[in-house]
Amino acid sequence: MEKKIIGRKEKVSIPEFDLNLVWAKVDTGAFTSSIHAENIQVVEKDGKKKLSFQVLMPDHKSYTGKTVIFDKFREKRVKNSFGQAEIRYLVEVTFKLAGEEYPAEFTLSDRSSMRNAILLGRKILKNRFLVDVSGYNLAKIYRQKVK
Repeated sequence: MEKKIIGRKEKVSIPEFDLNLVWAKVDTGAFTSSIHAENIQVVEKDGKKKLSFQVLMPDHKSYTGKTVIFDKFREKRVKNSFGQAEIRYLVEVTFKLAGEEYPAEFTLSDRSSMRNAILLGRKILKNRFLVDVSGYNLAKIYRQKVK
């Protein structure tokens, strides 16, 4: 499989979150990908535990306010940007980048102090992409080829 060249920031889509072409930071130093989430709660519905949350911050232009509910989720220990271990919820979704869809795991975290609400880590980049840190939105050429 030929690896696609992407930049340090790219527009991604995540259908399960109703997100279309939202800016994400590409971070080869991070192993796990993450997305900003608010109002994260484990709720019981029909006798089963479900994860309920809203993605992005209310002031983000792609914020919908829609509550997302996942049946399948788990907790994962990750090191935050300060090197401290913390437990986060993890969900599996499909994300679109460079004209293709890929399965991916995203942890839910508070990224309100960060510039980008979505971070793409090594795990979903590996064997798929090469990162040119001098550019951004390089994947648009692949999206245009698909149309």
